[in-house]
Amino acid sequence: MSTADVSQATMDLIQRAIAEDLAGGEDVTSVSTVDAKAVAVAHFSARNEGVIAGLDVARATLESLNVTDIQLLVKDGDLVKPGTEIMRARGLTRNLLLAERTALNFLGHLSGIATLTHLWVEAVAGTKTKIRDTRKTTPGLRELEKYAVRMGAAKIIGCR
Repeated sequence: MSTADVSQATMDLIQRAIAEDLAGGEDVTSVSTVDAKAVAVAHFSARNEGVIAGLDVARATLESLNVTDIQLLVKDGDLVKPGTEIMRARGLTRNLLLAERTALNFLGHLSGIATLTHLWVEAVAGTKTKIRDTRKTTPGLRELEKYAVRMGAAKIIGCR
């Protein structure tokens, strides 16, 4: 899997998110404290129990900043426990530091939606009730948020 696994709209969103995070500049802390040739490994782990969603977006975020040695250790839709390592990335330390906050923001937001959806689906299990999503999504994030709902096992209706 690679950046080819996400839509152009998602790639545009990733670029806007990175630009916003850097406020149009560079990460001055990394530039002033980390050798340009330093290499590191980043371990992405779950802080809480929940359903994972957004791994392809997180991966595409890392790849957009030239971090390409990435291992996905779980799949979207997996239920994980606290401390579970979900992804590992190796690359230039400066690039990892540039990408990690945006990648984690996407992963945390989408996994939160998937987890809450999963909890609602579990709460009505055994009844005739169905959990459904609507078009009430964050502007610009509809495609991703509806995907996260699917990872939480809800039924999709309505909008694209």
